[in-house]
Amino acid sequence: MTDPPGTDPSDPNPSDPNPSDIVREARRLTAEAARLLHALASAETAAQDTHAHIVEPQVQARLAAMPIDALQQATERALRVGAVEDAGLRTVLSVRQASRHQLEAIKGVGPKTSGQLIAAAHQLEDAVRRSTKVRFDVETQPPQHADLLQALGSLATIQEAVDPIRPQLVALASSISADLETARLQTRPVRRFFAGRRRKEASQAALHRLAQVVDATTTTGLAAQIQVAIEVIDQKANASLDLWADYLSRPIFYNGVLAELTGAADTDAARGFLPTELVQRINAVELDQSLLDVSLRGYQAFGAKFALAQVRTILGDEMGLGKTIQALAVLCHLQAKGYKHFLVVCPASVLANWEHETARHTHLDRVVRLHGPDRAASIKDWEQHGGVAITTFGTLSRIDVPAIDVAAIVVDEAHYVKNPDAKRTQALERWLVTPSYTMLMSGTPMENRVDEFKALVTMVRPDVARSIDPNAGLAGADAFRKAVAPVYLRRNQEDVLDELPDKIETDEWITLDGISFDTYREAVAGGNFMAMRRAAFMTPNPEDSPKLFRLREIVAEAVANGRKVIVFSYFRDVLDRTADALGGQVIGQINGTVPASERQALIDRFTEHLEPCVLISQIEAGGVGLNIQAASVVIITEPQWKPSTEEQAIARSHRMGQTRTVDVHRLLTEDSVDEHMVQVLARKSALFADYARESHLRDAAPGAIDITNPDAIDAAISDTQNEAEIIATEQRRLGI
Repeated sequence: MTDPPGTDPSDPNPSDPNPSDIVREARRLTAEAARLLHALASAETAAQDTHAHIVEPQVQARLAAMPIDALQQATERALRVGAVEDAGLRTVLSVRQASRHQLEAIKGVGPKTSGQLIAAAHQLEDAVRRSTKVRFDVETQPPQHADLLQALGSLATIQEAVDPIRPQLVALASSISADLETARLQTRPVRRFFAGRRRKEASQAALHRLAQVVDATTTTGLAAQIQVAIEVIDQKANASLDLWADYLSRPIFYNGVLAELTGAADTDAARGFLPTELVQRINAVELDQSLLDVSLRGYQAFGAKFALAQVRTILGDEMGLGKTIQALAVLCHLQAKGYKHFLVVCPASVLANWEHETARHTHLDRVVRLHGPDRAASIKDWEQHGGVAITTFGTLSRIDVPAIDVAAIVVDEAHYVKNPDAKRTQALERWLVTPSYTMLMSGTPMENRVDEFKALVTMVRPDVARSIDPNAGLAGADAFRKAVAPVYLRRNQEDVLDELPDKIETDEWITLDGISFDTYREAVAGGNFMAMRRAAFMTPNPEDSPKLFRLREIVAEAVANGRKVIVFSYFRDVLDRTADALGGQVIGQINGTVPASERQALIDRFTEHLEPCVLISQIEAGGVGLNIQAASVVIITEPQWKPSTEEQAIARSHRMGQTRTVDVHRLLTEDSVDEHMVQVLARKSALFADYARESHLRDAAPGAIDITNPDAIDAAISDTQNEAEIIATEQRRLGI
């Protein structure tokens, strides 16, 4: 059949949309897509260049201070550095800046040696660059740091707007550019008239595909998303912002963007040095963050994926790395997938903090407190309507396990249930029979005994626990770590928080003399261990206390420098005396009698107070699970029995979100109970590090401690026995 005279199937149909309109809309869409993609690439380049402008001078300075001998350490081959040094090139920087021709002009240096020298210098330069970190200086606020904050803020704004639709933008630009030029023939009647049949047909087909792309872009909502992204970027670009105030209000956000930019977020340390096969399985999890209202750091996203991939896990991250946020990310993912019932079990001291963090950082449907006089009604409400139920270890034992599917249980400060014979442990185990996902969290899963850590593993993965030999001695620490890899993930602050300010720890050794010595001697004579620990503080007259005197000096200096202070002590009377001595500078006191909700309110008041001030706290009450980044000076008035007690207390301030160097002052008295306790703490810390703290066992020393003998372990860790021995030692020393 032939076409009617004067017609051509490649000619536009009058009923079809105007070809010029289609091409014009296609051009607009591809231009806007290109604009957004270019804005993202430009922002990344600008941030990288600004970062390099800060880092490169530091890299050059470090290379200039590095002797040429360091090149030998960068290669296994023997290098002729002596001849080069004799020629006046004495640092790694001088070799890095020299050309191959300049090096080969040195007697004894040929093409092979010059190549090796240059390669070694490049390797050292790359290593130094990777290890050179930017820590924003909130004190001097240098202009270069402000420039980087500006660049990171712009990058984050564009990423937030563009990243969700980036694949669609690339596909859109690609499909339109492939047909745009060919389809233009349909908008030019004269050229189309003279064009050949094949060219006309190709042009008509290209126009048809463009029309489909334009239509699909509108119907799928991509066109509207493009407009929203452009408006958001333009609005943020024109907004005035106090950069340093914004950084201080959300340092985690800025440092997270910087970590992603520099690649610091994706390291073996961030993945807990887990086996490659396990890492691949974890990374395959697509984490749904749609209900999460906070940006996850790379290591935090990995932690959430670990919990989802492995189902029943222990998250042992060091304090300050955001274990709560990782757990909330897991719950958000599960709710997005349709699960309804979740349970969080925690100490009463952090119950309010869990409520606060859940409301602040997520869009989870409901938070229900299963605690207090309304517990029964709350349980019924939770069973019927779902949500995140939050309760305490003590309350859990008084709640019957409901006949519902609890999708996930999160246990915060899980070392509270390390004793299998304890009531709260047995109560928790009843609940752990049913949930699909279980997440135990503790920065100190093994404080004194390896078998205590094994007990935690048994709660979540009995099969893994059975493969653990707690009697392997120190030589078995590496095997221990590998055995628990399927269930246990731990990262340390120094491995993943490049931006974390320095922590300066100072032991303030104080001499007991005069009345303070008499007070101490009296406590020793009476065999009163607790009085011995408090003697340097609790002299009959406060003015005679050497520890109180030093504490007031430290606080005065901190206040003069605009710093906020937190004082920790095990003893209420020490805190009361501190409060009396410091007067109006003290915002309040956290102790065991202060309800959990009031503790959080007190911390909020301390944080929001505009002037330097002091918060005082019992170390067991305020040293666990609370975020007190407003304080950058920490004072611990006496040694504690467990290493984790002090570490957790310090980590309340030295944690993600801290913007200042944290100064830690331990008040210690010479020739006293303090010295003995410090020695015991050192032994306990060493035992903990060998098994749970390090991701790898380094420089193992087999036989350094024999844990096959339960009596030996008991002797090493029994606080009661330690106390008796210290009292006896001090009585002998003082001739009592």
